[in-house]
Parts: sequence; C-alpha cells; structure tokens
Amino acid sequence: MNKANEIKKGMVLKIDDKPCEVLDYQHVKLGKGGAVLQTKFKDLQDGGTLNKRIRSEETLEQMFVDKQKYEYLYSNGSTHFFMHKENYEQIELTDDQFCEGEGTKWCKENTDVEIHFLDGKPFTVVLPNTVELVITDTPPALKGATITNQYKKAILETGAEVQVPPFCETGELIRCDTRTREYLERVKG
Repeated sequence: MNKANEIKKGMVLKIDDKPCEVLDYQHVKLGKGGAVLQTKFKDLQDGGTLNKRIRSEETLEQMFVDKQKYEYLYSNGSTHFFMHKENYEQIELTDDQFCEGEGTKWCKENTDVEIHFLDGKPFTVVLPNTVELVITDTPPALKGATITNQYKKAILETGAEVQVPPFCETGELIRCDTRTREYLERVKG
C-alpha cells in the first residue's frame, strides 16, 4: 500500500479493482480542502485512459510488475514476435501491446526491449531510450546549408518519419529518441 502522494509515472496501481499504469500526475491544492493529485491512468485490461482525482492521504495498492529483457525478432501483420534473452522462449504480442503498433517504426530486428508482465501476462513493451536507424529517403542537402532551425522530413529504414537538420543525407545513420520521436544526432562510423 502506498500513499497517493508517493506515486510515480510508470507505477501500476489497483484502481476500481483494475490494474492501471500511472501515465501522468499533478499535485493540485484546492481552495478550502486538502491537496489532491490529478492523475491520468492507462487501464491495462481494456487499454483505455482514465482521469481521476485522488486525495493525497488516500492509500493505493501497488501491483507487482515483472520486467523482463527480450529481443524483438520480427512482425507479421499486427502480430509481433519476441525472444527472451536468457531462456530463448518466444512470445507473440499484438499491436496494442507493442506501443499501439508504433513499436515497429522504432525497432529493427534484434533490438533489445523490456516487456512488462502482470499476473504472468505481457501488457506493454518498453523500447530503448535511443535507437540508431539509417535514413532511406530525404531531400538532398541544400548548398550552403548550415546548422539552423530549418529541419526537413526524413524516412528511416523502419518506416518512421522524423525531422532532421538540412545537412543529413540519405544513407546516413542517425540516433533518435524513442520517447519523443525526435532526431538526436548523426552517428559517426
């Protein structure tokens, strides 16, 4: 049991008898009353989001989440295949479990990921914070282009689209942040 004011993003709590992951929260001080937390949860059973106001003195039940290392193997339509890093057991996940289907745009084969399990069932995939991907299509660099705030669209080897500086060219390896879906830097190699 945890006090409401001890919650953190990513925690899984039992809310209305359902497992819910904390997506966001904000401490709010109301006029006369005590402080509350305005929270946003992801319902892990049906995938919906839930906004809830919780008094800071309330106690909440934290649920145990088993985090395991897996390797992304490949996808076939909306089914995605992963292999456990230690026992080589393979599992299949759906688009909803694999970052709402966006996971394939930020993972290429053999990428290490973390899969979270609740009561022995996988419920989400956590991508690495950064990935290195090759640009497969982008407009050519402009003569005299320098580092400016004028970015251009680039399509990566996985199909993801990202804005890159004007000096980036097709065939270059770049590093991207999977959390913000943004270009970070060119990879020297």
